[in-house]
Amino acid sequence: MNMLLELIVLLAACGVALCFKPWAALRATELRSPWLAAVVLLPFVWSLQGVLPGGPPLQLSCASLLVLMLGWPLAVLTCVPVAICTAFIDGSGTASALHQAVWNGVLPATLALGIGLLTRRWLPQHLMVYILARGFGATLLAMALVGGLWLLRHPLPPGTDVAAVLTGRWLIAWSDAVLSGMLCAIFVAWRPQWLLTYSDRRYLPVAPR
Repeated sequence: MNMLLELIVLLAACGVALCFKPWAALRATELRSPWLAAVVLLPFVWSLQGVLPGGPPLQLSCASLLVLMLGWPLAVLTCVPVAICTAFIDGSGTASALHQAVWNGVLPATLALGIGLLTRRWLPQHLMVYILARGFGATLLAMALVGGLWLLRHPLPPGTDVAAVLTGRWLIAWSDAVLSGMLCAIFVAWRPQWLLTYSDRRYLPVAPR
């Protein structure tokens, strides 16, 4: 049943993403290199799983950073080949690829998008708000919520300590958030063209004379 539900979620997300013509983002030549780098590097990141004894895998997602860089539609579609390549690297099979695409890609990306839109609506349009709220805060909350949802949907193996799993999920959420916030700050400073969701006009308003 979990696998069927994951398939439905993935197909629904990809269907919505395709409605927004995500390939249009790649018409900007500046985004092609970071997109290709994500497709090549993320499978290795996703396959490096730290596993609690007898518990679920804990791993970085970087889906929130993909949303900031590529926009939600292209980020969601990118998670599909990344999950397939991850399954090929670690030999985990089709079911694992589907699980990865949903729980490490679609869900964190979608939650990060929703939280990010709330910050853009209710917080000041400032450079540090973009970096701290969207780059760091939205990633932290999205990963923490996904970790909680995972525990609700998946029974833990016998003998697993729920508190230890929650602690692990929280630490992974912080790790993902720190990485996303750090790279977001670097890209804003040196490669703002790699962030589809950023613009100087919005986050660096010209002071009135």
